[in-house]
Amino acid sequence: MNHYDVAVIGGGPAGLAAALQSEKQGAKTLLIERENRLGGILKQCIHDGFGLVRFGEKLSGPEYAYRFQAPLEGSAVEKRLLTFVSRARKIDTGFELTLASGSGMETVRSGVLVLATGCRERTARQIGVHGTRPAGVLTAGSAQYYTNILGQLPARRCVILGSGDIGLIMARRLTLEGATVPGVYEAKQTPSGLSRNIAQCLDDFNIPLYTGRTVTRVFGRQRVEAVEVCSVNEFMQPITGTEECIPCDTLILSVGLIPENELAEKLGVPLSPETKGPICDQNGMTMVDGIFCAGNALLVNDLVDYVSESGENAGRNAAFYAAATKRPVRRFAAVNAGAGFLCVSPQRIDMAAVDAAGDTPVTVFFRAAAERGKTRVKANTGGKEIFNRTYRHLRPPEMERVELKISNVQNGEITFVMESEE
Repeated sequence: MNHYDVAVIGGGPAGLAAALQSEKQGAKTLLIERENRLGGILKQCIHDGFGLVRFGEKLSGPEYAYRFQAPLEGSAVEKRLLTFVSRARKIDTGFELTLASGSGMETVRSGVLVLATGCRERTARQIGVHGTRPAGVLTAGSAQYYTNILGQLPARRCVILGSGDIGLIMARRLTLEGATVPGVYEAKQTPSGLSRNIAQCLDDFNIPLYTGRTVTRVFGRQRVEAVEVCSVNEFMQPITGTEECIPCDTLILSVGLIPENELAEKLGVPLSPETKGPICDQNGMTMVDGIFCAGNALLVNDLVDYVSESGENAGRNAAFYAAATKRPVRRFAAVNAGAGFLCVSPQRIDMAAVDAAGDTPVTVFFRAAAERGKTRVKANTGGKEIFNRTYRHLRPPEMERVELKISNVQNGEITFVMESEE
């Protein structure tokens, strides 16, 4: 049986960054990926815009992934491709993984786990779209795979439901390939994608965006023939009498992402109801000692730069944890978010780690629950203010990153609050 210090599950941007950082700290590292190539979703993202924060330049998805794949090839990280983790369990010395691949079944052991399993797309049945089940109902990621990897045009005339970033990008991509996009329909009153994608993918190509409207039915037997759209009220319920039939041959869904956390749940890792990912501390460790989480499995990100940062943080601290001969008992301070916040991550601060790190700041990410104008965001502990910044505007699709210098937490909690300044 093979033994490792750190096993990273998932070979996307978070897993690549985690494996590199783990190996850099001297840990014997295993990287497990279920596909035949590393890179995750980046492999099919041929548009640019990646790496602006990290590298200061526009890169395509494959180019960004290569920035991590190249050093990985020259490292001591062991890679297992086309390999699934069919079982994971905690043992006295760490964790035991059962791997399934074309070579058969194999059992390996690792002192520490890093979960970098990414996220999946919601389907039509998960959002309550009724009707028959003809060909032509695709998630935006599937349509992107058909177009960019297989070289097949999945639609001639398509309606896009949801204004997530992948849906916006596919509206532009399919238009460039000669398809017609009569509209992007969003049930919320505000778009769900980044502002730059709305401008570059819809406005620049005269593709209309309809907010407060959703698809309620699909028509067609063998293939999609039309969809029914209608307006929704403030409770996201369809309004009778506003139905409209839109002829099309394809319905593409961009209606949200769900972190892949089946393994985490099987290992008893508590999940956050806000992020749908594990509750973690600032080092990326979950509430189960020895299990770290990174990337979109932890919190759905809008920028891959933050995914890589999360992976590096988890991989580096996983290696430190694996090498430690004496591990201090974790002392948690809760990170609470007041009204106006959609989520905040991490949800816990390990004060023992803060004491050991000295003046090293703690990175915290947050999202606003709704679009806001000029807003002041503060963080307090026991009446003491440790963060204060004014934002010109806040939007739910755009995650904000802040750094806190924490030396002493009162009452075991840090509270974030929002105050409107308009």
